[in-house]
Amino acid sequence: MGTSFSVKWVSVDSETDKALPAEINRLLVEINNSMSTYQKDSELSRINQMPVGEAVILSEGLNEVLHQALEISHSSAGAFDVTVGPLVNLWGFGPDGRVIRAPEEKEIQQLKERVGYRYLQLDGNQLIRQRDLYIDLSAIAKGYAVDQVANLLEAAGISVYLAEIGGELRARGNKPDGNHWKVAIEAPVVGDRKIQRIIAVKDIGIATSGDYRNYFEEDGVRFSHTIDPSTGQPIKHKLASVTVLADDCATADALATAMMVLGPDKAEAYAEQQGVEALMIVKSDAGFTEKMTPGFNNYLVE
Repeated sequence: MGTSFSVKWVSVDSETDKALPAEINRLLVEINNSMSTYQKDSELSRINQMPVGEAVILSEGLNEVLHQALEISHSSAGAFDVTVGPLVNLWGFGPDGRVIRAPEEKEIQQLKERVGYRYLQLDGNQLIRQRDLYIDLSAIAKGYAVDQVANLLEAAGISVYLAEIGGELRARGNKPDGNHWKVAIEAPVVGDRKIQRIIAVKDIGIATSGDYRNYFEEDGVRFSHTIDPSTGQPIKHKLASVTVLADDCATADALATAMMVLGPDKAEAYAEQQGVEALMIVKSDAGFTEKMTPGFNNYLVE
């Protein structure tokens, strides 16, 4: 997945502790083999290379992730779209290693013909790509992998843990000292690492999306890696970062990306509609301001 991961748990017995690291590694390799766009022989890469209109039977995990992705695409009116990959690649943020630059408008319009979640026909576990679509699950697969690690831990009898992949997390239970897990939310400051807020959490998934780490500048203009599928261009609004709390990490992961595309005004309403709590950090002339859903305040550590 091109990132790091960490898993912390409260021990139930030493034999379980010894066995779990290898099991977690095997699980993550299995998910990578299914959903990676960086591995040319992954299940998803093979699907992306198939002829248009050809039906394929999906593995259980890939089927689950695609169903969830399409549900969020519908609820966000396309702000979340797993077929936006060709545009991400065009802007130089994808796995194909192209030179990072601002493309010509005609290039954007040409590739927009290859973008659109509505052209993914998913019936049960059978998928048909009705256009030459390139599916990229990078905005939901890490969250799904966190959830699968959580399931593995719980199947092993572990009820207190913090699982994290690339900054997406899932927490369960209280630590041995009786306190909730504490998680730092990074301030969206370019070139520096600062804490914006600390939250205390249990029994929840946490994901953050932002435009402050992955970007490029050209002729004095900064271009974010977050591409708006409707325009084919990087987002241009003032929303710098979104942190979402949801029952599972895959949902939090995808919703955070959708909200980054929607922007500060629509994102808050969307979070409330989806029944999740969120913290939005918005650029202003004076620096940054915060917007949060009514319940997010309950998680803040003062």
